[in-house]
Amino acid sequence: MSRSRLVPGVEVVAVPGRGLAVRTPAGEFFSVRTGGVDEDALLSLLTGRTTAPVDEELERVVRAFEEAGYLAEEPGHPQWPARRGDIRILGDPVLTEPLAVQLAALGARPRTTPAATGSGRSPVGIEDLLDGNPSAVVWCLDGPVPDGLWDAADRLPEHGVAWLRCHREGWQAYVEPVAAAPGDVTSAHIRSRRLAATPAHRELAAYWSGPRTSGAPVRLAVPAAILLAALLADDLGRWATGAPDTAGLPARRRLRQVDLRTLTVTEHPVLPVPAVAPMPKKDG
Repeated sequence: MSRSRLVPGVEVVAVPGRGLAVRTPAGEFFSVRTGGVDEDALLSLLTGRTTAPVDEELERVVRAFEEAGYLAEEPGHPQWPARRGDIRILGDPVLTEPLAVQLAALGARPRTTPAATGSGRSPVGIEDLLDGNPSAVVWCLDGPVPDGLWDAADRLPEHGVAWLRCHREGWQAYVEPVAAAPGDVTSAHIRSRRLAATPAHRELAAYWSGPRTSGAPVRLAVPAAILLAALLADDLGRWATGAPDTAGLPARRRLRQVDLRTLTVTEHPVLPVPAVAPMPKKDG
C-alpha cells in the first residue's frame, strides 16, 4: 500500500467508549467501524507514518477512507504554475497591498499599478490592461464602481486573460467571480443581475452613477481588507492551479457579499446575461 495521509481539514479522534470518529472539513462527525482492526496501526497508515504490509481487514478500512475522499497521496496546496504567475493589480492601496502580499506568498508574481497612474477610478483601455502580458488582472475599489469603469476590462477573457474584481458599497463589499473565458460572468452581467433582483433598481442605478451625499466616511478596517484580499487570492489561486471547488457554489458562478461590520460572507448564484436579440427591421 502506498504512503497516503489525511487531507487537510480531516481529523480522526478517539471517543471514550465509542472508538474512532472522523471530523470532516465541514465540521461533521462520523463514527468509524473498525471491527477488529488495530486502531494504532490504522492511525499510523492514515497519517503516512508507515507503509508496512497490512491485512485484509485493515486495508478495507483504509480503502473506505480513500473512497470518501479523506486521503491524498500528496496533501497540501498545488504549486502556482509559472505560466499563470504574472498578476496585474489595479485599484485602491487599502486592498491592493494586502492582496499583493497574499498572492506573492502563494507563489504568484503580482504587479501593482501605482494609484498615481489613474488606474483607480479612471477608465483604462484594453491595450493598457494587456500591457506586460499579464495572465490575470485584479481590480479592487474601496467604493462603488463608476459607470463604464470596467467596460474594457470585461473584454479581458476574450484575450485569454482572467479577470477578477471587488468593490465596496457602504458597509457591504462585493467579490465578483473570476471570468477566465468568453461566456463567463462579467461586471456588466453582475450589474444587470443586481438591478433585476431588486425592486429599488432605480435607486441602485442612481447610487452607482452618483452623486452621493454621506456623513462620516466608512473606513475599511485592516481585518476587513485582509479578508477581502484572502477571498480574492483564494479564487485566483483556484483558477491558476485548477483546484476544485470545496463547497457551496462554483467559484465562477458565485457573487460573494461581505458585511464589513461583522465580516459575514454570503454567497449568491449568478449567471451570464444572454445577449439581447436585435429587433427585426421593417421594410420601408
